[in-house]
Amino acid sequence: MIKKIELSEKILSRLVEGKSVEGSLHRDEWTGEITFKAYNRKSREEGYVKPERVIAITETGWLKESAQRIKFFSSVKKVVGAVKVTCAMKRDLNMATDELLYEEINQ
Repeated sequence: MIKKIELSEKILSRLVEGKSVEGSLHRDEWTGEITFKAYNRKSREEGYVKPERVIAITETGWLKESAQRIKFFSSVKKVVGAVKVTCAMKRDLNMATDELLYEEINQ
């Protein structure tokens, strides 16, 4: 008995290269055809970027590391006044730089 399985071009090219493809087989109720659906693995897609890693959480924001950048975020309410906002941001920036240097030393 010969069973035909419907595959997409992307899956077929991976199989021709000798790579394994994880997925599931489904039988269509109406047509009776068997189709193979590959699991959507993020690492197999082009342009996949690893999620950002949190280096430090500050009082009003965070410091994160992505594949290409180090990101600093701080958010303070405007009602507290400009002086308190700048003090809070400077304090958070100093804390973030200390954490970044500490991590660099320990690697």
